[in-house]
Amino acid sequence: MAKKTRKKPASDQPGFEDALKRLEEIVHLLEDGEITLSEALDRYEEGVRLLRHSYDLLEHAERRVELLSGVDAQGNPVSKPFDDRTTKPPAPDTSDVDVPEGLF
Repeated sequence: MAKKTRKKPASDQPGFEDALKRLEEIVHLLEDGEITLSEALDRYEEGVRLLRHSYDLLEHAERRVELLSGVDAQGNPVSKPFDDRTTKPPAPDTSDVDVPEGLF
């Protein structure tokens, strides 16, 4: 039978900024190479957990982002979900770039 893992309560989880700071510390520790293999594996596992947690926080924040688009007849704000497609820059125009035949 598979062992179930329980998530820590939200109060035990670091915020996004704290998780990112700890991830940076872990990367430096691993890059320096001054820790034992066992310690490196432990830090790597911690980093993976923090990365997943940070990704979950970002997804949650993305769902909460809304743009105010006006007010209704009762004066309540009317909002719509954030559309990230409108914030992406347009693709560069490469129509004037000469690419030798057979290169791609």
